[in-house]
Amino acid sequence: MSSKEKTRILSVRRLNKEGPGNKSLSEWWDSERSNKTPEAAAIEEAAQLLRTSNIPVAFPTETVYGLGADATRSDAVQGIYKAKQRPSDNPLIVHIDSLEMLERLLNPQESGSTSASDRPRNSIPSVYQSLIARFWPGPLTILLPNPSGSLLAKEVTSKLTTFGARMPSSPLARLLIHVADRPLAAPSANASTKPSPTAAEHVYHDLQGRIELIIDGGSCGVGVESTVVDGLCDPPAILRPGGIGIKEIRACAGWENVQLGYHDGTLDVKEIPRAPGMKYRHYSPKARVVLFEAGSKEQSVTRHIRKDLEDTAIGAHMIGIVRTKHWKRGLGLLSDEEIEKTLKPLPSLVDGLAGFSVPIKGNSGRSPAFKEAFDCHLGPDVESIARGLFAALRAMDEMEVDVIYVEGISDQQGDRAAAVMNRLRKAAGAELRV
Repeated sequence: MSSKEKTRILSVRRLNKEGPGNKSLSEWWDSERSNKTPEAAAIEEAAQLLRTSNIPVAFPTETVYGLGADATRSDAVQGIYKAKQRPSDNPLIVHIDSLEMLERLLNPQESGSTSASDRPRNSIPSVYQSLIARFWPGPLTILLPNPSGSLLAKEVTSKLTTFGARMPSSPLARLLIHVADRPLAAPSANASTKPSPTAAEHVYHDLQGRIELIIDGGSCGVGVESTVVDGLCDPPAILRPGGIGIKEIRACAGWENVQLGYHDGTLDVKEIPRAPGMKYRHYSPKARVVLFEAGSKEQSVTRHIRKDLEDTAIGAHMIGIVRTKHWKRGLGLLSDEEIEKTLKPLPSLVDGLAGFSVPIKGNSGRSPAFKEAFDCHLGPDVESIARGLFAALRAMDEMEVDVIYVEGISDQQGDRAAAVMNRLRKAAGAELRV
Protein backbone atom coordinates (compact mmCIF):
# COMPACT_ATOMS: atom_id res chain seq x y z
CA MET A 1 0.00 0.00 0.00
CA SER A 2 1.41 3.37 -1.02
CA SER A 3 2.34 5.75 1.79
CA LYS A 4 0.14 8.34 0.05
CA GLU A 5 -2.97 6.18 0.37
CA LYS A 6 -5.22 6.56 3.39
CA THR A 7 -6.97 3.90 5.40
CA ARG A 8 -10.74 4.34 5.11
CA ILE A 9 -13.43 3.46 7.67
CA LEU A 10 -16.85 2.47 6.31
CA SER A 11 -19.70 2.24 8.80
CA VAL A 12 -22.08 -0.73 8.72
CA ARG A 13 -23.27 -0.27 12.29
CA ARG A 14 -26.90 -0.45 11.24
CA LEU A 15 -26.40 -3.99 9.95
CA ASN A 16 -24.68 -5.00 13.16
CA LYS A 17 -27.49 -3.51 15.22
CA GLU A 18 -30.42 -4.86 13.22
CA GLY A 19 -29.05 -8.26 12.21
CA PRO A 20 -30.74 -10.54 9.67
CA GLY A 21 -33.86 -11.24 11.76
CA ASN A 22 -35.44 -14.42 10.44
CA LYS A 23 -33.67 -14.17 7.10
CA SER A 24 -30.85 -16.40 5.92
CA LEU A 25 -27.53 -14.76 5.00
CA SER A 26 -28.50 -14.99 1.31
CA GLU A 27 -31.91 -13.42 1.89
CA TRP A 28 -30.42 -10.70 4.06
CA TRP A 29 -27.81 -9.88 1.45
CA ASP A 30 -30.34 -9.90 -1.40
CA SER A 31 -32.51 -7.43 0.53
CA GLU A 32 -29.64 -5.03 1.27
CA ARG A 33 -28.24 -5.24 -2.24
CA SER A 34 -31.61 -4.73 -3.93
CA ASN A 35 -32.23 -1.66 -1.75
CA LYS A 36 -28.78 -0.33 -2.69
CA THR A 37 -28.01 0.66 0.90
CA PRO A 38 -24.69 2.32 1.81
CA GLU A 39 -23.99 -0.68 4.03
CA ALA A 40 -24.43 -3.05 1.07
CA ALA A 41 -21.96 -0.97 -0.94
CA ALA A 42 -19.45 -1.17 1.92
CA ILE A 43 -19.82 -4.95 2.25
CA GLU A 44 -19.51 -5.43 -1.52
CA GLU A 45 -16.36 -3.33 -1.67
CA ALA A 46 -14.81 -5.22 1.24
CA ALA A 47 -15.75 -8.58 -0.30
CA GLN A 48 -14.25 -7.56 -3.65
CA LEU A 49 -10.99 -6.59 -1.94
CA LEU A 50 -10.92 -9.91 -0.10
CA ARG A 51 -11.34 -11.81 -3.38
CA THR A 52 -8.76 -9.87 -5.38
CA SER A 53 -6.39 -7.81 -3.21
CA ASN A 54 -3.35 -8.88 -1.21
CA ILE A 55 -4.03 -6.16 1.36
CA PRO A 56 -6.22 -7.45 4.24
CA VAL A 57 -9.53 -5.94 5.36
CA ALA A 58 -10.42 -5.26 9.00
CA PHE A 59 -13.91 -6.28 10.15
CA PRO A 60 -15.77 -6.72 13.45
CA THR A 61 -16.64 -10.01 15.09
CA GLU A 62 -18.37 -10.62 18.41
CA THR A 63 -14.97 -11.07 20.12
CA VAL A 64 -12.54 -8.48 18.68
CA TYR A 65 -11.91 -6.92 15.28
CA GLY A 66 -10.29 -9.31 12.83
CA LEU A 67 -7.82 -8.66 10.02
CA GLY A 68 -9.15 -10.80 7.18
CA ALA A 69 -7.65 -12.22 4.01
CA ASP A 70 -8.61 -15.00 1.61
CA ALA A 71 -7.30 -18.08 3.42
CA THR A 72 -6.74 -19.91 0.13
CA ARG A 73 -4.29 -17.37 -1.40
CA SER A 74 -0.70 -17.22 -0.12
CA ASP A 75 -0.12 -13.64 -1.26
CA ALA A 76 -3.25 -12.49 0.54
CA VAL A 77 -2.34 -14.28 3.79
CA GLN A 78 1.19 -12.89 3.62
CA GLY A 79 -0.47 -9.47 3.61
CA ILE A 80 -1.77 -10.15 7.13
CA TYR A 81 1.71 -10.87 8.48
CA LYS A 82 3.05 -7.77 6.73
CA ALA A 83 0.34 -5.43 8.02
CA LYS A 84 0.51 -6.71 11.59
CA GLN A 85 4.29 -7.25 11.54
CA ARG A 86 3.42 -10.63 13.00
CA PRO A 87 5.96 -13.49 13.29
CA SER A 88 5.34 -15.98 10.48
CA ASP A 89 5.47 -19.00 12.82
CA ASN A 90 2.24 -17.92 14.56
CA PRO A 91 -0.70 -19.80 12.96
CA LEU A 92 -3.97 -18.13 11.94
CA ILE A 93 -7.61 -19.02 12.57
CA VAL A 94 -9.87 -19.64 9.56
CA HIS A 95 -13.31 -18.02 9.77
CA ILE A 96 -16.23 -19.64 7.95
CA ASP A 97 -19.85 -18.71 7.35
CA SER A 98 -21.31 -22.24 7.36
CA LEU A 99 -20.60 -25.92 7.90
CA GLU A 100 -20.77 -26.34 4.12
CA MET A 101 -17.79 -24.03 3.70
CA LEU A 102 -15.89 -26.03 6.32
CA GLU A 103 -16.73 -29.28 4.53
CA ARG A 104 -15.20 -27.88 1.34
CA LEU A 105 -11.97 -27.21 3.22
CA LEU A 106 -11.92 -30.69 4.74
CA ASN A 107 -12.65 -32.32 1.36
CA PRO A 108 -10.63 -30.37 -1.22
CA GLN A 109 -11.04 -33.12 -3.80
CA GLU A 110 -14.79 -32.42 -3.75
CA SER A 111 -14.53 -28.62 -3.79
CA GLY A 112 -15.39 -28.40 -7.47
CA SER A 113 -18.63 -30.33 -7.08
CA THR A 114 -21.63 -28.43 -8.39
CA SER A 115 -24.16 -30.44 -6.41
CA ALA A 116 -24.43 -30.11 -2.66
CA SER A 117 -25.66 -33.70 -2.48
CA ASP A 118 -22.41 -34.91 -4.10
CA ARG A 119 -20.24 -33.49 -1.35
CA PRO A 120 -19.39 -35.71 1.63
CA ARG A 121 -20.96 -34.89 4.97
CA ASN A 122 -19.96 -35.44 8.60
CA SER A 123 -16.23 -35.32 7.85
CA ILE A 124 -15.77 -33.15 10.94
CA PRO A 125 -14.37 -35.38 13.73
CA SER A 126 -17.24 -36.65 15.84
CA VAL A 127 -15.67 -35.37 19.06
CA TYR A 128 -16.60 -31.84 17.97
CA GLN A 129 -20.26 -32.48 17.24
CA SER A 130 -21.49 -31.66 20.76
CA LEU A 131 -19.44 -28.44 20.86
CA ILE A 132 -20.60 -27.31 17.43
CA ALA A 133 -24.22 -27.99 18.31
CA ARG A 134 -23.97 -25.84 21.43
CA PHE A 135 -21.43 -23.12 20.63
CA TRP A 136 -21.47 -22.49 16.86
CA PRO A 137 -21.89 -19.85 15.68
CA GLY A 138 -19.84 -18.43 18.55
CA PRO A 139 -16.44 -17.65 20.10
CA LEU A 140 -15.07 -21.19 19.81
CA THR A 141 -12.21 -22.34 17.58
CA ILE A 142 -11.68 -26.06 16.93
CA LEU A 143 -8.48 -27.70 15.71
CA LEU A 144 -8.96 -29.87 12.62
CA PRO A 145 -6.67 -32.06 10.49
CA ASN A 146 -5.42 -30.23 7.41
CA PRO A 147 -6.17 -32.64 4.55
CA SER A 148 -3.85 -33.71 1.75
CA GLY A 149 -4.17 -31.27 -1.12
CA SER A 150 -5.44 -28.60 1.26
CA LEU A 151 -7.06 -25.51 -0.21
CA LEU A 152 -5.54 -23.39 2.57
CA ALA A 153 -2.43 -21.32 1.95
CA LYS A 154 0.56 -22.80 3.73
CA GLU A 155 1.01 -19.55 5.68
CA VAL A 156 -2.27 -20.17 7.51
CA THR A 157 -1.06 -23.29 9.31
CA SER A 158 2.56 -22.25 9.84
CA LYS A 159 3.88 -25.77 9.06
CA LEU A 160 1.33 -27.48 11.32
CA THR A 161 -0.68 -30.49 10.19
CA THR A 162 -3.82 -28.92 11.66
CA PHE A 163 -5.75 -25.70 11.28
CA GLY A 164 -8.11 -23.79 13.58
CA ALA A 165 -11.62 -22.96 12.38
CA ARG A 166 -14.48 -20.99 13.84
CA MET A 167 -17.88 -19.74 12.78
CA PRO A 168 -18.39 -16.29 14.36
CA SER A 169 -21.73 -15.52 15.98
CA SER A 170 -21.55 -12.00 14.55
CA PRO A 171 -24.04 -12.04 11.64
CA LEU A 172 -22.10 -9.16 10.09
CA ALA A 173 -18.88 -11.18 10.04
CA ARG A 174 -20.66 -14.18 8.53
CA LEU A 175 -22.33 -11.93 5.95
CA LEU A 176 -18.96 -10.59 4.81
CA ILE A 177 -17.58 -14.13 4.51
CA HIS A 178 -20.73 -15.18 2.64
CA VAL A 179 -20.52 -12.31 0.14
CA ALA A 180 -16.77 -12.80 -0.39
CA ASP A 181 -17.42 -16.56 -0.72
CA ARG A 182 -13.99 -17.22 0.75
CA PRO A 183 -12.85 -18.62 4.10
CA LEU A 184 -11.04 -15.80 5.87
CA ALA A 185 -7.80 -16.15 7.77
CA ALA A 186 -8.22 -13.52 10.44
CA PRO A 187 -6.12 -12.79 13.53
CA SER A 188 -6.96 -9.75 15.65
CA ALA A 189 -6.63 -6.47 13.69
CA ASN A 190 -3.91 -4.89 15.80
CA ALA A 191 -0.20 -4.37 15.40
CA SER A 192 1.58 -7.47 16.68
CA THR A 193 2.08 -7.48 20.50
CA LYS A 194 -0.41 -4.63 21.04
CA PRO A 195 -3.78 -4.94 22.85
CA SER A 196 -6.48 -6.45 20.67
CA PRO A 197 -8.91 -3.96 19.08
CA THR A 198 -12.54 -3.84 20.17
CA ALA A 199 -13.47 -0.74 18.12
CA ALA A 200 -12.71 0.48 14.60
CA GLU A 201 -10.76 3.40 16.07
CA HIS A 202 -8.34 0.95 17.71
CA VAL A 203 -7.68 -0.69 14.35
CA TYR A 204 -7.10 2.67 12.68
CA HIS A 205 -4.66 3.69 15.42
CA ASP A 206 -2.50 0.60 14.84
CA LEU A 207 -2.84 -0.05 11.11
CA GLN A 208 -3.49 3.29 9.39
CA GLY A 209 -1.48 3.37 6.18
CA ARG A 210 -0.94 -0.39 6.28
CA ILE A 211 -4.43 -1.46 5.17
CA GLU A 212 -6.98 0.11 2.86
CA LEU A 213 -10.32 -0.58 4.51
CA ILE A 214 -11.88 -0.99 7.97
CA ILE A 215 -15.50 -2.11 8.25
CA ASP A 216 -16.93 -0.35 11.31
CA GLY A 217 -19.61 -2.34 13.13
CA GLY A 218 -19.29 -0.58 16.50
CA SER A 219 -17.84 -2.02 19.70
CA CYS A 220 -17.38 -5.77 20.14
CA GLY A 221 -19.53 -7.49 22.74
CA VAL A 222 -17.26 -10.22 24.12
CA GLY A 223 -13.97 -8.32 24.24
CA VAL A 224 -11.55 -11.27 24.33
CA GLU A 225 -10.72 -13.69 21.55
CA SER A 226 -12.26 -17.11 21.00
CA THR A 227 -11.57 -20.18 23.10
CA VAL A 228 -9.35 -22.63 21.17
CA VAL A 229 -9.82 -26.37 21.77
CA ASP A 230 -8.04 -29.48 20.50
CA GLY A 231 -10.19 -32.60 20.26
CA LEU A 232 -7.61 -34.50 18.22
CA CYS A 233 -5.65 -35.45 21.35
CA ASP A 234 -6.69 -37.67 24.26
CA PRO A 235 -7.81 -36.24 26.60
CA PRO A 236 -8.98 -33.15 24.66
CA ALA A 237 -7.41 -29.83 25.62
CA ILE A 238 -8.15 -26.11 25.82
CA LEU A 239 -5.24 -24.40 24.07
CA ARG A 240 -6.38 -20.82 24.67
CA PRO A 241 -9.03 -19.55 27.10
CA GLY A 242 -11.54 -17.17 25.61
CA GLY A 243 -15.22 -16.34 25.30
CA ILE A 244 -16.39 -19.82 26.43
CA GLY A 245 -15.47 -21.22 29.84
CA ILE A 246 -14.11 -24.64 30.78
CA LYS A 247 -17.22 -25.52 32.79
CA GLU A 248 -19.41 -24.93 29.75
CA ILE A 249 -17.13 -27.10 27.63
CA ARG A 250 -17.05 -29.90 30.22
CA ALA A 251 -20.86 -30.01 30.09
CA CYS A 252 -20.64 -31.29 26.50
CA ALA A 253 -20.51 -34.99 25.63
CA GLY A 254 -16.96 -36.22 25.14
CA TRP A 255 -15.44 -33.17 26.84
CA GLU A 256 -16.04 -34.04 30.50
CA ASN A 257 -12.30 -34.59 31.04
CA VAL A 258 -10.97 -31.69 28.98
CA GLN A 259 -7.57 -30.48 30.22
CA LEU A 260 -5.82 -27.12 30.15
CA GLY A 261 -3.21 -27.24 27.40
CA TYR A 262 -1.82 -23.74 27.85
CA HIS A 263 0.23 -21.78 30.32
CA ASP A 264 0.36 -18.05 30.82
CA GLY A 265 4.02 -17.61 30.03
CA THR A 266 5.43 -17.84 26.52
CA LEU A 267 6.74 -20.91 24.75
CA ASP A 268 10.42 -21.51 24.25
CA VAL A 269 11.66 -19.92 21.04
CA LYS A 270 12.19 -23.36 19.46
CA GLU A 271 8.70 -24.62 20.26
CA ILE A 272 5.97 -24.54 17.64
CA PRO A 273 2.66 -23.14 18.92
CA ARG A 274 -0.31 -25.48 18.50
CA ALA A 275 -2.68 -22.52 18.28
CA PRO A 276 -2.65 -18.71 18.06
CA GLY A 277 -1.77 -16.81 21.23
CA MET A 278 0.47 -19.46 22.78
CA LYS A 279 4.00 -18.37 21.93
CA TYR A 280 4.62 -14.64 22.16
CA ARG A 281 4.15 -11.98 24.79
CA HIS A 282 1.41 -9.76 23.45
CA TYR A 283 -1.77 -7.81 24.29
CA SER A 284 0.70 -5.23 25.61
CA PRO A 285 0.42 -1.44 25.67
CA LYS A 286 3.53 0.72 25.40
CA ALA A 287 3.51 1.34 29.15
CA ARG A 288 4.87 -1.18 31.64
CA VAL A 289 2.02 -3.26 33.07
CA VAL A 290 2.08 -4.43 36.69
CA LEU A 291 -0.59 -7.01 37.47
CA PHE A 292 -1.66 -7.56 41.07
CA GLU A 293 -3.18 -10.98 41.66
CA ALA A 294 -6.66 -11.32 43.11
CA GLY A 295 -6.52 -11.17 46.90
CA SER A 296 -3.71 -8.63 47.08
CA LYS A 297 -4.30 -6.28 50.00
CA GLU A 298 -5.28 -2.83 48.86
CA GLN A 299 -3.12 -1.07 51.46
CA SER A 300 -0.07 -3.04 50.28
CA VAL A 301 -0.88 -2.19 46.67
CA THR A 302 -1.12 1.51 47.57
CA ARG A 303 2.24 1.41 49.37
CA HIS A 304 3.82 -0.30 46.36
CA ILE A 305 2.48 2.30 43.92
CA ARG A 306 3.43 5.24 46.14
CA LYS A 307 6.96 3.85 46.46
CA ASP A 308 7.17 3.63 42.65
CA LEU A 309 5.99 7.23 42.34
CA GLU A 310 8.60 8.47 44.82
CA ASP A 311 11.45 6.39 43.39
CA THR A 312 13.24 8.56 40.83
CA ALA A 313 14.88 5.45 39.35
CA ILE A 314 11.45 4.11 38.31
CA GLY A 315 10.68 7.31 36.46
CA ALA A 316 6.90 6.97 36.83
CA HIS A 317 5.68 10.50 36.16
CA MET A 318 2.21 9.42 35.04
CA ILE A 319 0.46 6.21 36.07
CA GLY A 320 -2.69 4.37 35.16
CA ILE A 321 -4.90 2.38 37.52
CA VAL A 322 -7.27 -0.23 36.07
CA ARG A 323 -9.75 -1.41 38.70
CA THR A 324 -12.06 -4.42 38.62
CA LYS A 325 -13.88 -5.85 41.63
CA HIS A 326 -12.53 -4.43 44.89
CA TRP A 327 -10.11 -1.51 44.54
CA LYS A 328 -11.50 1.90 45.47
CA ARG A 329 -11.09 4.93 43.24
CA GLY A 330 -7.62 6.37 43.63
CA LEU A 331 -6.49 3.41 45.77
CA GLY A 332 -6.08 5.61 48.82
CA LEU A 333 -3.41 7.73 47.16
CA LEU A 334 -5.84 10.58 47.81
CA SER A 335 -9.06 10.91 49.74
CA ASP A 336 -12.31 11.21 47.78
CA GLU A 337 -12.43 14.92 48.64
CA GLU A 338 -8.87 15.46 47.38
CA ILE A 339 -9.62 13.52 44.19
CA GLU A 340 -12.70 15.66 43.50
CA LYS A 341 -10.62 18.84 43.80
CA THR A 342 -8.23 17.81 41.01
CA LEU A 343 -10.49 15.44 39.05
CA LYS A 344 -10.28 15.77 35.27
CA PRO A 345 -12.93 13.78 33.33
CA LEU A 346 -11.44 12.78 30.01
CA PRO A 347 -12.94 12.18 26.56
CA SER A 348 -12.14 8.57 25.79
CA LEU A 349 -13.37 5.37 24.20
CA VAL A 350 -13.60 4.02 27.76
CA ASP A 351 -16.41 5.15 30.06
CA GLY A 352 -15.35 6.34 33.47
CA LEU A 353 -11.74 7.22 32.69
CA ALA A 354 -10.64 10.20 34.79
CA GLY A 355 -7.42 11.84 35.87
CA PHE A 356 -6.25 13.43 39.12
CA SER A 357 -3.03 14.77 40.64
CA VAL A 358 -1.15 12.91 43.38
CA PRO A 359 1.12 14.96 45.70
CA ILE A 360 4.55 13.37 46.12
CA LYS A 361 7.20 14.51 48.54
CA GLY A 362 10.08 16.30 46.82
CA ASN A 363 13.67 15.18 47.33
CA SER A 364 14.11 17.82 50.01
CA GLY A 365 11.04 16.60 51.84
CA ARG A 366 9.76 20.16 52.11
CA SER A 367 7.66 20.94 49.05
CA PRO A 368 5.43 18.37 47.33
CA ALA A 369 5.64 17.58 43.66
CA PHE A 370 2.61 16.37 41.74
CA LYS A 371 2.30 13.37 39.47
CA GLU A 372 -0.65 12.51 37.28
CA ALA A 373 -2.79 9.41 37.79
CA PHE A 374 -5.51 8.07 35.50
CA ASP A 375 -8.19 5.85 36.94
CA CYS A 376 -10.49 3.46 35.07
CA HIS A 377 -13.09 1.16 36.65
CA LEU A 378 -14.09 -1.72 34.37
CA GLY A 379 -16.92 -2.92 36.59
CA PRO A 380 -17.35 -5.77 39.08
CA ASP A 381 -18.64 -8.49 36.73
CA VAL A 382 -16.43 -10.60 34.47
CA GLU A 383 -18.36 -9.73 31.30
CA SER A 384 -17.81 -5.98 31.80
CA ILE A 385 -14.15 -6.54 32.62
CA ALA A 386 -13.59 -8.65 29.50
CA ARG A 387 -15.44 -6.19 27.30
CA GLY A 388 -13.47 -3.16 28.52
CA LEU A 389 -10.00 -4.60 29.20
CA PHE A 390 -8.25 -3.97 25.89
CA ALA A 391 -9.91 -0.58 25.47
CA ALA A 392 -8.71 0.45 28.93
CA LEU A 393 -5.11 -0.53 28.17
CA ARG A 394 -5.29 1.44 24.92
CA ALA A 395 -6.81 4.46 26.67
CA MET A 396 -3.91 4.49 29.14
CA ASP A 397 -1.51 4.49 26.20
CA GLU A 398 -3.36 7.50 24.79
CA MET A 399 -2.66 9.27 28.08
CA GLU A 400 1.03 8.28 27.69
CA VAL A 401 1.32 6.85 31.18
CA ASP A 402 4.57 5.23 32.26
CA VAL A 403 3.12 2.36 34.29
CA ILE A 404 -0.32 0.72 34.41
CA TYR A 405 -1.35 -1.03 37.64
CA VAL A 406 -4.09 -3.59 37.13
CA GLU A 407 -6.33 -5.30 39.68
CA GLY A 408 -6.44 -8.98 38.72
CA ILE A 409 -9.43 -11.28 39.22
CA SER A 410 -9.60 -14.91 40.22
CA ASP A 411 -9.16 -17.15 37.18
CA GLN A 412 -11.19 -19.83 38.97
CA GLN A 413 -14.49 -18.05 38.29
CA GLY A 414 -15.07 -19.82 34.99
CA ASP A 415 -16.60 -18.14 31.96
CA ARG A 416 -14.25 -15.41 30.77
CA ALA A 417 -12.21 -14.92 33.95
CA ALA A 418 -9.45 -17.32 32.87
CA ALA A 419 -9.28 -15.58 29.49
CA VAL A 420 -9.00 -12.14 31.11
CA MET A 421 -6.15 -13.26 33.36
CA ASN A 422 -4.41 -15.08 30.50
CA ARG A 423 -4.39 -11.86 28.47
CA LEU A 424 -3.26 -9.77 31.43
CA ARG A 425 -0.38 -12.13 32.24
CA LYS A 426 0.78 -11.92 28.65
CA ALA A 427 0.59 -8.12 28.80
CA ALA A 428 2.26 -7.73 32.19
CA GLY A 429 5.93 -7.12 32.79
CA ALA A 430 5.42 -8.13 36.42
CA GLU A 431 2.82 -10.08 38.38
CA LEU A 432 2.66 -9.43 42.10
CA ARG A 433 0.76 -10.64 45.14
CA VAL A 434 1.12 -8.26 48.08
